[in-house]
Amino acid sequence: MFDHDPTDPHEVGLNAERLEAIPDYFRENYIDTGKLPCMATLVSRGGEIALEDYSGTTEMGAGEHIGPHTIFRIYSMTKPITSLAAMMLFEEGKLRLDHDVSRYIPEFADVMVWDAGDKDTFTTRKPDRPMKVLDLFTHTSGITYGFMMQHPVDFLYRQEKIGRPDETLLAMSKRLAALPLQCSPGTEWWYGHSIDVLGAIVEIVSGMELDEFFRQRITGPLGMHDTEFWVPEEKIDRLMACYQKDAVTGVTSLADGAGKASKLYTKRPTLLNAGGGLVSTLRDYHRFALMLLRGGTLDGQRLVSPKTVEFMRQNHLPGGRTMRDMGKSTFTEVMSDGVGFGLGGSVVVDVVAGQQPGSEGTFSWGGLASTFFWIDPEEEIIAIQATQLMPSSTYPMRQQFQQLVYAAIDW
Repeated sequence: MFDHDPTDPHEVGLNAERLEAIPDYFRENYIDTGKLPCMATLVSRGGEIALEDYSGTTEMGAGEHIGPHTIFRIYSMTKPITSLAAMMLFEEGKLRLDHDVSRYIPEFADVMVWDAGDKDTFTTRKPDRPMKVLDLFTHTSGITYGFMMQHPVDFLYRQEKIGRPDETLLAMSKRLAALPLQCSPGTEWWYGHSIDVLGAIVEIVSGMELDEFFRQRITGPLGMHDTEFWVPEEKIDRLMACYQKDAVTGVTSLADGAGKASKLYTKRPTLLNAGGGLVSTLRDYHRFALMLLRGGTLDGQRLVSPKTVEFMRQNHLPGGRTMRDMGKSTFTEVMSDGVGFGLGGSVVVDVVAGQQPGSEGTFSWGGLASTFFWIDPEEEIIAIQATQLMPSSTYPMRQQFQQLVYAAIDW
C-alpha cells in the first residue's frame, strides 16, 4: 500500500495503538455501515508521517481500493492555496490588504448593499466603506454563495447563475459586483465567493491564469504533481466517485462518477474555481501543509517568509472577534465557537469555547465533499482526512478525527 513506511509513532511522541484505532473507528462506524465509500487518514508530527491509512473503495460498495494514488475533489481546501498565492504577491509589493477591491476590479466601486425587501422587490444602499482585499481573505466582504438558501441575495446568485462553468474568474467577479452585498464589508462573516474574487485579483496582478500560477509558483516547486483543476487522461482512472446525501430523504446518491465517468473533471475548465476547484491527494496536500508548518519552506524551496506564514495564522477578524461572533451564515467548514479567521483558513483562539482538544493558533479548513485538514504549530501536528460525501456537515467526522488524534499524543 505504501511506497515508504510511516515512522515509528513513539519516536514522535504518539501512541501507536491509539493511532491504529483511528482508521478502525471510521471503518466500523462509516464504511462498514454503508455511510461512506471510504476514508483516507494521514497524521504527521514534526514532519514525520506516523499514520497513513486508506480504507474502502473508490465507489460505494464497488470500485478499486483507495490508496496514496487516489485523487479526491478537495473543494474549499483550494482556498488556502489561493490565499497563499495572493500573499506571495503581497510579499512582492504587488497588492496590499488595505487596497480597495475596486483598484483591481473597477466594477466593485459601485457595489451596493442589500437594505430591505424580498427577492422580487428590494432596496439597496451604499456600503459603509469600500470592500478591501482583506475582506476577501476573511469572508467579511458581504459576498455569499448561492446554495445558502437563507437570504434573498443568495436567491439572486442562483437566478444569475453565479459560478457558471463557461466564464472566467474575472467575468464572474464583475457579475458579482452588479449584485447587492448581504452586508457592508467588515461587519459580518458570510461564507461565499470571496476567494474566487481574490483569485481573479491574483490573475490580474500576476498576468497569469490561476492554474499556471499554481503550477509555476506553488504546486510545481512543492512537488504536488497530482493537484490541479482537472485530471488529465493518464490519471483519470485515479479519480474516485463523489456522493451526496439528501438532508430531507436521507438518501445517498451519486453526484459525480469515478474516473472517465466524471462529468466535471475530465478537461480543463474555463472557470478556474479559486475557492473550490482543485483535486488532490493526501500526500500532495500534506506537502502544502508541511510547507506552512515549516514557515513557508520545504525541501529547499522557499515560497514565503516565516513572518508571512505567522501573519496568515493570526485572527484577522475585526476586533479579534470569532466566526460565531460575526457569523450569519448557516454553513461553514469548521466549528465556529472559539475560532477566528486568518488569511485563508480558520484559527483557534479559544480551545475551551470550541469544546475540542487542541491548541490556540491551530490553522484549518475543509472541503464540501468531507475533506479536512489542520495544522497545530504548537504540537507540530498535521492531520488530513478525505472521503467524498456532500455536504461536509452530514456527519461529525471532523470533530471525531480531532478527538482521536489528540488522544494519541503521549508526550
